[in-house]
Amino acid sequence: MKKILTYIFVLFSAIGFAQSSMVNSQVETSSIRIGEQFQYKITVKGTENVILPKLVLSKGLEIIDSAKVDTVNNMLIQKYVLTGFDSGAYYIPQQQVFVRNQAFFTDSLLINVATVEIDTTKIKKYPIKSIKSEPYVFDDFKMYIYLLLAALAIIGFWIYYFVIRKRKVEEDKPTYKVLPPFEEAIYKLNELDSKLLWQNNQVKEYYSELTEIVRNYIERELQVPALEKTTDEIIGMLRDFQNANTIQTSKETIKKLKELLQEADLVKFAKSKPIAIEIEEDRKDAEEIISNLKPKPTPKKDELE
Repeated sequence: MKKILTYIFVLFSAIGFAQSSMVNSQVETSSIRIGEQFQYKITVKGTENVILPKLVLSKGLEIIDSAKVDTVNNMLIQKYVLTGFDSGAYYIPQQQVFVRNQAFFTDSLLINVATVEIDTTKIKKYPIKSIKSEPYVFDDFKMYIYLLLAALAIIGFWIYYFVIRKRKVEEDKPTYKVLPPFEEAIYKLNELDSKLLWQNNQVKEYYSELTEIVRNYIERELQVPALEKTTDEIIGMLRDFQNANTIQTSKETIKKLKELLQEADLVKFAKSKPIAIEIEEDRKDAEEIISNLKPKPTPKKDELE
Protein backbone atom coordinates (compact mmCIF):
# COMPACT_ATOMS: atom_id res chain seq x y z
CA MET A 1 0.00 0.00 0.00
CA LYS A 2 2.85 2.36 0.83
CA LYS A 3 4.46 1.60 -2.52
CA ILE A 4 1.21 2.50 -4.35
CA LEU A 5 0.91 5.85 -2.54
CA THR A 6 4.54 6.57 -3.31
CA TYR A 7 3.96 5.92 -7.04
CA ILE A 8 0.89 8.19 -7.08
CA PHE A 9 2.80 11.03 -5.36
CA VAL A 10 5.67 10.72 -7.80
CA LEU A 11 3.20 10.74 -10.75
CA PHE A 12 1.39 13.94 -9.64
CA SER A 13 4.74 15.60 -8.92
CA ALA A 14 5.80 14.82 -12.46
CA ILE A 15 2.54 16.21 -13.88
CA GLY A 16 2.89 19.42 -11.84
CA PHE A 17 6.45 19.83 -13.01
CA ALA A 18 5.35 19.25 -16.61
CA GLN A 19 2.61 21.86 -16.32
CA SER A 20 4.88 24.44 -14.76
CA SER A 21 7.47 23.84 -17.43
CA MET A 22 5.00 23.90 -20.40
CA VAL A 23 2.85 26.93 -19.47
CA ASN A 24 3.88 29.99 -17.54
CA SER A 25 2.19 33.32 -16.61
CA GLN A 26 3.62 36.47 -15.11
CA VAL A 27 2.87 40.17 -14.50
CA GLU A 28 5.23 43.07 -14.63
CA THR A 29 4.03 44.26 -11.23
CA SER A 30 1.71 42.93 -8.56
CA SER A 31 0.83 46.32 -7.05
CA ILE A 32 -0.81 49.18 -8.95
CA ARG A 33 -2.82 52.30 -8.21
CA ILE A 34 -6.43 52.75 -9.27
CA GLY A 35 -6.59 53.16 -13.05
CA GLU A 36 -2.94 52.28 -13.56
CA GLN A 37 -2.25 49.75 -16.34
CA PHE A 38 0.02 46.69 -16.15
CA GLN A 39 1.02 43.82 -18.44
CA TYR A 40 -0.02 40.20 -18.02
CA LYS A 41 1.81 37.58 -20.14
CA ILE A 42 1.19 33.90 -20.87
CA THR A 43 4.10 31.87 -22.26
CA VAL A 44 3.70 28.40 -23.84
CA LYS A 45 6.54 26.09 -24.86
CA GLY A 46 5.93 24.83 -28.35
CA THR A 47 4.07 26.36 -31.28
CA GLU A 48 2.08 23.47 -32.74
CA ASN A 49 -1.45 22.50 -31.75
CA VAL A 50 -1.70 25.23 -29.08
CA ILE A 51 -5.07 26.68 -28.08
CA LEU A 52 -4.75 29.78 -25.92
CA PRO A 53 -7.54 30.62 -23.47
CA LYS A 54 -10.10 33.39 -23.53
CA LEU A 55 -8.83 35.39 -20.62
CA VAL A 56 -11.01 35.15 -17.50
CA LEU A 57 -10.55 37.77 -14.76
CA SER A 58 -12.01 38.17 -11.31
CA LYS A 59 -14.31 41.09 -10.56
CA GLY A 60 -12.26 44.26 -10.06
CA LEU A 61 -9.86 43.79 -12.96
CA GLU A 62 -10.54 44.70 -16.60
CA ILE A 63 -8.85 44.01 -19.95
CA ILE A 64 -7.71 47.19 -21.70
CA ASP A 65 -6.02 45.66 -24.73
CA SER A 66 -4.45 42.46 -26.04
CA ALA A 67 -1.50 42.08 -28.41
CA LYS A 68 -1.13 39.58 -31.23
CA VAL A 69 0.35 36.20 -30.38
CA ASP A 70 4.13 36.34 -30.73
CA THR A 71 6.48 33.45 -31.47
CA VAL A 72 10.00 33.56 -29.98
CA ASN A 73 12.44 30.64 -29.74
CA ASN A 74 9.76 27.98 -30.25
CA MET A 75 7.51 29.61 -27.66
CA LEU A 76 4.11 31.31 -27.96
CA ILE A 77 3.70 34.55 -26.04
CA GLN A 78 0.30 36.25 -25.47
CA LYS A 79 0.32 39.67 -23.79
CA TYR A 80 -2.61 41.56 -22.25
CA VAL A 81 -2.90 45.06 -20.79
CA LEU A 82 -4.99 45.05 -17.59
CA THR A 83 -6.11 47.62 -15.02
CA GLY A 84 -8.33 47.98 -11.96
CA PHE A 85 -10.63 50.79 -10.92
CA ASP A 86 -11.51 49.66 -7.38
CA SER A 87 -9.05 49.38 -4.53
CA GLY A 88 -8.45 45.90 -3.09
CA ALA A 89 -6.66 42.61 -3.71
CA TYR A 90 -7.76 40.65 -6.81
CA TYR A 91 -6.66 37.32 -8.24
CA ILE A 92 -5.97 36.57 -11.86
CA PRO A 93 -7.27 32.99 -11.83
CA GLN A 94 -5.61 30.04 -13.51
CA GLN A 95 -5.99 30.05 -17.29
CA GLN A 96 -6.44 26.74 -19.16
CA VAL A 97 -4.16 26.19 -22.19
CA PHE A 98 -4.37 23.18 -24.53
CA VAL A 99 -1.13 21.89 -26.00
CA ARG A 100 -1.48 18.88 -28.33
CA ASN A 101 -4.97 18.21 -26.89
CA GLN A 102 -3.59 18.16 -23.35
CA ALA A 103 -4.75 20.73 -20.78
CA PHE A 104 -2.27 22.83 -18.81
CA PHE A 105 -3.01 25.54 -16.25
CA THR A 106 -1.17 28.76 -15.48
CA ASP A 107 -0.51 29.96 -11.96
CA SER A 108 -3.00 32.28 -10.28
CA LEU A 109 -1.53 35.70 -9.48
CA LEU A 110 -2.50 38.24 -6.83
CA ILE A 111 -2.79 41.91 -7.79
CA ASN A 112 -3.10 44.69 -5.22
CA VAL A 113 -4.92 47.83 -6.34
CA ALA A 114 -4.24 50.80 -4.06
CA THR A 115 -6.00 54.14 -3.88
CA VAL A 116 -4.23 57.34 -4.85
CA GLU A 117 -3.55 59.46 -1.83
CA ILE A 118 -4.48 63.11 -2.25
CA ASP A 119 -2.87 65.87 -0.24
CA THR A 120 -5.84 68.14 0.46
CA THR A 121 -3.58 70.81 1.94
CA LYS A 122 -2.15 71.57 -1.52
CA ILE A 123 -5.46 71.63 -3.35
CA LYS A 124 -7.11 75.00 -3.76
CA LYS A 125 -10.74 74.97 -2.72
CA TYR A 126 -13.45 76.45 -4.95
CA PRO A 127 -17.07 77.19 -4.14
CA ILE A 128 -19.69 74.75 -5.36
CA LYS A 129 -20.89 75.71 -8.81
CA SER A 130 -24.56 76.13 -9.52
CA ILE A 131 -26.37 73.66 -11.71
CA LYS A 132 -25.77 74.48 -15.34
CA SER A 133 -28.91 74.42 -17.43
CA GLU A 134 -28.85 72.34 -20.57
CA PRO A 135 -29.39 74.06 -23.94
CA TYR A 136 -32.86 73.77 -25.42
CA VAL A 137 -33.35 71.26 -28.22
CA PHE A 138 -36.22 70.53 -30.61
CA ASP A 139 -37.58 67.70 -28.42
CA ASP A 140 -38.24 70.21 -25.62
CA PHE A 141 -40.78 72.05 -27.80
CA LYS A 142 -41.97 69.14 -29.97
CA MET A 143 -45.21 68.55 -28.06
CA TYR A 144 -46.12 72.26 -28.05
CA ILE A 145 -45.40 72.53 -31.79
CA TYR A 146 -47.65 69.55 -32.55
CA LEU A 147 -50.45 70.97 -30.40
CA LEU A 148 -50.12 74.35 -32.13
CA LEU A 149 -50.24 72.75 -35.59
CA ALA A 150 -53.31 70.70 -34.59
CA ALA A 151 -55.04 73.82 -33.25
CA LEU A 152 -54.24 75.77 -36.44
CA ALA A 153 -55.57 72.88 -38.57
CA ILE A 154 -58.83 72.82 -36.59
CA ILE A 155 -59.23 76.59 -36.81
CA GLY A 156 -58.46 76.54 -40.54
CA PHE A 157 -60.97 73.75 -41.15
CA TRP A 158 -63.61 75.63 -39.11
CA ILE A 159 -63.02 78.87 -41.04
CA TYR A 160 -63.15 77.07 -44.39
CA TYR A 161 -66.21 74.93 -43.64
CA PHE A 162 -68.37 77.42 -41.77
CA VAL A 163 -67.32 80.71 -43.38
CA ILE A 164 -65.67 80.36 -46.79
CA ARG A 165 -67.55 77.26 -47.92
CA LYS A 166 -70.88 78.59 -46.69
CA ARG A 167 -70.29 81.88 -48.46
CA LYS A 168 -69.30 80.07 -51.65
CA VAL A 169 -72.42 77.91 -51.50
CA GLU A 170 -74.51 81.01 -50.99
CA GLU A 171 -72.86 82.69 -54.00
CA ASP A 172 -73.21 79.60 -56.20
CA LYS A 173 -76.80 79.01 -55.21
CA PRO A 174 -79.08 79.95 -58.12
CA THR A 175 -81.52 82.70 -57.42
CA TYR A 176 -85.12 82.16 -58.41
CA LYS A 177 -87.57 84.95 -58.92
CA VAL A 178 -91.02 84.09 -57.59
CA LEU A 179 -93.53 85.04 -60.25
CA PRO A 180 -97.01 86.28 -59.38
CA PRO A 181 -99.70 83.55 -59.58
CA PHE A 182 -101.12 84.72 -62.94
CA GLU A 183 -97.72 85.05 -64.64
CA GLU A 184 -96.58 81.69 -63.28
CA ALA A 185 -99.75 79.98 -64.56
CA ILE A 186 -99.40 81.47 -68.07
CA TYR A 187 -95.69 80.53 -68.14
CA LYS A 188 -96.47 76.92 -67.18
CA LEU A 189 -99.27 76.72 -69.78
CA ASN A 190 -96.84 77.77 -72.51
CA GLU A 191 -94.27 75.32 -71.18
CA LEU A 192 -96.92 72.56 -71.30
CA ASP A 193 -97.68 73.39 -74.93
CA SER A 194 -94.01 72.99 -75.83
CA LYS A 195 -93.93 69.42 -74.45
CA LEU A 196 -96.44 68.19 -77.08
CA LEU A 197 -97.78 65.56 -74.71
CA TRP A 198 -101.22 64.93 -76.18
CA GLN A 199 -99.78 65.08 -79.69
CA ASN A 200 -97.56 62.11 -78.66
CA ASN A 201 -100.51 60.13 -77.31
CA GLN A 202 -99.84 61.16 -73.67
CA VAL A 203 -103.31 62.57 -73.04
CA LYS A 204 -103.51 61.45 -69.41
CA GLU A 205 -100.23 63.20 -68.53
CA TYR A 206 -101.35 66.30 -70.42
CA TYR A 207 -104.61 66.67 -68.46
CA SER A 208 -102.83 65.95 -65.16
CA GLU A 209 -100.42 68.83 -65.72
CA LEU A 210 -103.15 71.11 -67.14
CA THR A 211 -105.46 70.74 -64.14
CA GLU A 212 -102.50 70.98 -61.74
CA ILE A 213 -101.60 74.37 -63.23
CA VAL A 214 -105.19 75.59 -62.75
CA ARG A 215 -105.43 74.19 -59.20
CA ASN A 216 -102.06 75.71 -58.25
CA TYR A 217 -103.21 79.11 -59.57
CA ILE A 218 -106.41 78.94 -57.49
CA GLU A 219 -104.43 77.92 -54.41
CA ARG A 220 -101.92 80.76 -54.72
CA GLU A 221 -104.36 83.45 -55.87
CA LEU A 222 -107.21 82.70 -53.46
CA GLN A 223 -105.06 81.30 -50.62
CA VAL A 224 -107.00 78.02 -50.40
CA PRO A 225 -105.77 74.36 -50.55
CA ALA A 226 -107.08 73.66 -54.03
CA LEU A 227 -104.50 70.93 -54.77
CA GLU A 228 -105.90 68.79 -51.96
CA LYS A 229 -109.62 69.18 -52.76
CA THR A 230 -111.85 67.23 -55.13
CA THR A 231 -113.64 68.77 -58.11
CA ASP A 232 -116.95 69.17 -56.24
CA GLU A 233 -115.23 70.70 -53.22
CA ILE A 234 -113.43 73.30 -55.37
CA ILE A 235 -116.63 74.25 -57.27
CA GLY A 236 -118.64 74.48 -54.03
CA MET A 237 -115.92 76.65 -52.43
CA LEU A 238 -115.82 79.05 -55.39
CA ARG A 239 -119.61 79.41 -55.41
CA ASP A 240 -119.48 80.25 -51.69
CA PHE A 241 -116.83 82.89 -52.41
CA GLN A 242 -118.96 84.28 -55.25
CA ASN A 243 -122.02 84.47 -53.02
CA ALA A 244 -119.93 86.17 -50.38
CA ASN A 245 -118.70 88.62 -53.01
CA THR A 246 -115.02 87.90 -52.20
CA ILE A 247 -113.90 86.95 -55.71
CA GLN A 248 -114.19 88.51 -59.14
CA THR A 249 -115.53 85.88 -61.56
CA SER A 250 -118.67 84.77 -63.35
CA LYS A 251 -120.93 81.74 -63.24
CA GLU A 252 -119.76 80.89 -66.76
CA THR A 253 -116.15 80.76 -65.56
CA ILE A 254 -117.06 78.48 -62.66
CA LYS A 255 -119.03 76.27 -65.06
CA LYS A 256 -116.05 75.99 -67.43
CA LEU A 257 -113.79 75.11 -64.49
CA LYS A 258 -116.19 72.36 -63.44
CA GLU A 259 -116.34 70.90 -66.95
CA LEU A 260 -112.53 71.05 -67.28
CA LEU A 261 -111.94 69.26 -63.98
CA GLN A 262 -114.60 66.63 -64.75
CA GLU A 263 -113.10 66.01 -68.19
CA ALA A 264 -109.67 65.57 -66.60
CA ASP A 265 -111.12 63.10 -64.05
CA LEU A 266 -112.64 61.06 -66.87
CA VAL A 267 -109.33 60.97 -68.73
CA LYS A 268 -107.31 60.01 -65.64
CA PHE A 269 -109.70 57.53 -64.03
CA ALA A 270 -112.17 56.40 -66.74
CA LYS A 271 -109.61 56.21 -69.58
CA SER A 272 -111.61 58.66 -71.68
CA LYS A 273 -109.88 59.84 -74.87
CA PRO A 274 -111.06 63.26 -76.09
CA ILE A 275 -110.37 64.29 -79.66
CA ALA A 276 -107.91 66.99 -80.68
CA ILE A 277 -110.56 69.73 -81.00
CA GLU A 278 -111.83 69.01 -77.46
CA ILE A 279 -108.29 69.08 -76.07
CA GLU A 280 -107.53 72.41 -77.69
CA GLU A 281 -110.85 73.79 -76.38
CA ASP A 282 -109.99 72.67 -72.85
CA ARG A 283 -106.60 74.41 -73.19
CA LYS A 284 -108.34 77.70 -74.11
CA ASP A 285 -110.81 77.25 -71.25
CA ALA A 286 -107.96 76.77 -68.77
CA GLU A 287 -106.34 80.06 -69.80
CA GLU A 288 -109.71 81.83 -69.72
CA ILE A 289 -110.44 80.50 -66.20
CA ILE A 290 -107.04 81.76 -64.97
CA SER A 291 -107.66 85.16 -66.54
CA ASN A 292 -111.21 85.57 -65.14
CA LEU A 293 -110.78 84.17 -61.62
CA LYS A 294 -109.31 86.69 -59.19
CA PRO A 295 -109.85 87.71 -55.59
CA LYS A 296 -111.78 90.89 -55.03
CA PRO A 297 -109.36 93.71 -54.13
CA THR A 298 -109.43 94.94 -50.54
CA PRO A 299 -111.03 98.41 -50.34
CA LYS A 300 -108.79 101.26 -49.30
CA LYS A 301 -109.30 103.23 -46.10
CA ASP A 302 -110.90 106.27 -47.76
CA GLU A 303 -113.26 104.02 -49.72
CA LEU A 304 -114.40 102.35 -46.50
CA GLU A 305 -115.04 105.79 -44.94
